[in-house]
Amino acid sequence: MSSPGRFLFALSVSFLAGAADVAGQTSAPTAASPPIVVELFTSQGCSSCPASDRQLGELAKRPDVLPLSLHVDYWDYIGWKDPFASAANTERQRGYARTLKQRYVYTPEMVFGGVVHDPGSEPAKVGKMLRIASERASQKISPALTRTASNGIAVVMPESRMATPCDVWLVTFDAQHHTTVARGENKGAKLTNYNVVRSFEKLGTWNGEATTWKLPADRVSAGQSVAVVVQSESFGPIVGAARLDR
Repeated sequence: MSSPGRFLFALSVSFLAGAADVAGQTSAPTAASPPIVVELFTSQGCSSCPASDRQLGELAKRPDVLPLSLHVDYWDYIGWKDPFASAANTERQRGYARTLKQRYVYTPEMVFGGVVHDPGSEPAKVGKMLRIASERASQKISPALTRTASNGIAVVMPESRMATPCDVWLVTFDAQHHTTVARGENKGAKLTNYNVVRSFEKLGTWNGEATTWKLPADRVSAGQSVAVVVQSESFGPIVGAARLDR
């Protein structure tokens, strides 16, 4: 893990209420518990990150977990510009730092269900954090992510009593990327990153009413996967998620 001295640092869609015009199946049965969302804040320029990247790859094999790799940009100055890094990912990590009352941001950092964090490099600790996140999930919502008749995407939120409004996020990600790092702390390393986030955008605020968002077919690039993450406002606990692979 990086030492404390090394830290640094909407989508416009049509909104529709009611049932979606869908063709195909949802990404998971609505009766099943939603997967635990694990967000790894990482960088190809950080020598401590590859171990956590590998752990995220192991989590990617599990159907009960939605692991996402968010590459931050504050390591880019050190000699290697991460091709998947973005300022938006860094801002999301800072949002968690405020909510979780962290003194600083760091890499690697896994955030589990929006409620607990750890470097994520050790399997035993990853397992412990998953258990804590599951135990702290006071409410679980099962959104549906489906294809429409026009091969677009529909995000369907069921009617539910909510204790607090939630942000509904649309996430696009690539299953894997392989990179040979030419400079910086990981110079010469051949890195594999899993479920690499390419966009993380807010669809809107959900207050518990039956709601549907529809997106056109070209909203997701060919070969990309898409997920929906339902999260209490201001980077609070994640209460639901679903994914749809292309």
